[in-house]
Amino acid sequence: MNPVWPVVLGDGEVVLRPIKLRDQRVWREVNRRNRDWLRPWEATVPPPGPGAAAARRPTYRQMVRHLRAEANAGRMLPFVIEYQGRLVGQLTVAGITWGSMCAGHVGYWVDREVAGRGVMPTAVALAVDHCFGTVGLHRIEVCVRPENLPSRRVVEKLGFREEGMRPRYLHIDGAWRDHLVYALTVEEVPEGLLRRWRRVRPGTPR
Repeated sequence: MNPVWPVVLGDGEVVLRPIKLRDQRVWREVNRRNRDWLRPWEATVPPPGPGAAAARRPTYRQMVRHLRAEANAGRMLPFVIEYQGRLVGQLTVAGITWGSMCAGHVGYWVDREVAGRGVMPTAVALAVDHCFGTVGLHRIEVCVRPENLPSRRVVEKLGFREEGMRPRYLHIDGAWRDHLVYALTVEEVPEGLLRRWRRVRPGTPR
């Protein structure tokens, strides 16, 4: 069995597992409930150039098939997040690059109903430890809009370094948006990111 993918990762009530076609109904329902909350942070397709046809948003099935193909090619790890046994979000390690870089970047979203419970920091820590310990990556980036304070708190709680601004980095919510770059390398978490998060998260016995 390939230890890199597919894989299920978990810590207590938080589980990362591969996204599946049969998740469609629940995934759509969670997205529908969180539409207004997620819209300011979701990637959009820029307007086409002169003479080009407008790109259509992929269907759920097209999205999952694309994610699976990228995972099979070793370029992506597409997870859904479960909390207390139900689907509450999505986390994707994308842009996996080898050679002299050995890096990838993480994107995520979570149901507003469970925000603030430590679900997302735990999920990111699980994914980063898998990337560093099993996949063999050296560096993980997370790029966040400066206005997205909840997402920034996730990476700051985990000890990611803020490295600077990338002007007009991604097309988000209808326009090209600046993003802050946060990064972590394997040397910075020799004990593992999840273990470090367990040590500092609120409510952990000292």
